Amino acid sequence: MIPVDFDYHLFGTHVRFGEGAAHALGDELRARGLKRPAVLTQDRIASAPPYVALLRSLDGMAVLQRAGIPAHSSVSLIETMAPEIAAFGADCLVAVGGGSVADTAKALALLLAEGGRLADHVTVFQPPSTVYIPRRIEAKLPIIAVPTTASGAETTSSFGVRDGGHDKLMFWNRQVSAAAILIDPLLSQDVPLATMRYTAMNGVAHCLESLYSKGRSVVSDGMAMQGVALFAQALGSPLPEETVQRRLILAAAHVSGMALAMARSCLHHAICHVVGARLNLPHGLVNTVILPHALRFNETVAGPLLAPALDCVNRSGARSARRYDSLSDWLARTADDLDLPRRLRDLGVPADVLPDIAGHVMTERGLALNPRPVAVASDVLAILRQAF
Repeated sequence: MIPVDFDYHLFGTHVRFGEGAAHALGDELRARGLKRPAVLTQDRIASAPPYVALLRSLDGMAVLQRAGIPAHSSVSLIETMAPEIAAFGADCLVAVGGGSVADTAKALALLLAEGGRLADHVTVFQPPSTVYIPRRIEAKLPIIAVPTTASGAETTSSFGVRDGGHDKLMFWNRQVSAAAILIDPLLSQDVPLATMRYTAMNGVAHCLESLYSKGRSVVSDGMAMQGVALFAQALGSPLPEETVQRRLILAAAHVSGMALAMARSCLHHAICHVVGARLNLPHGLVNTVILPHALRFNETVAGPLLAPALDCVNRSGARSARRYDSLSDWLARTADDLDLPRRLRDLGVPADVLPDIAGHVMTERGLALNPRPVAVASDVLAILRQAF
């Protein structure tokens, strides 16, 4: 079933989904009494006609534009931009793009409100299961998100930013999830279909980790299952027509982000954060490679929690007469069908960095909610070697 347009309010957030939704950006700001947006995006998007059309909806407003947001963002960039945005007097942040742009907006909202250095506000993980989140309660600038990929980052209160040493600093603040989300499938037309597909694998990871996270609930389970059904339809054989595929992926990404915002991430995302940041690799591609192997590690204890998702995938696969014995099998076959990378070596990862990556993963907060305890770095190293 192709998702129909939707428009809803939930706990103060307004979400619009449908062709042309991005052109409502100006109306969204005016409805909130906002007049001085700082618009953040990536260079590729800033030069595209849909972005220029989106900016026209802001006619009559004072607009500060900042392109050039890099993958995984950057502490130094954020600490440089924050004084510029403060001097401009921005009353909101508009994030147009993928997860790195959304995370940049969150980091700016936090830093502008709380001051100091970004590292002053980092979340700290103390093994085996304690996560310390600094109490930061100053009012934050509202974020209006216009996502172009399947990251789902705009829905969550969590974000990561790469520091100068190529580590990803992780943060959480309840005030930085987007106040409005405008999801426009037409805006993704300039995003390569391969990129949409591998960011979709990140969305699948959101759903599956949500189903077995120690933070899960009946509410996040429902969102996660809806996301699995939509992703299975979008990525399954035979593949839908491209326009339909993009629409399915973006709708699925939204509900998968909602699920992750509730349940929070686990071991899989902990590994992906370290690999992506240290080697400057796209988060979605790393997700595509790591997910089947991280899933196998957890399936030994989380199989019953994942069983409904496996049933859903097999029902979706009935149209191609396929049946899968496990979700990890489904993911591996799907990556093959979509011609996505299957191995870390395919991404240019050298074998000799794997022990160092495993050691850094042990400092990641996602381990706190993983259903299977991760006691030693050798557990992580075994997953990395399987993925290599």
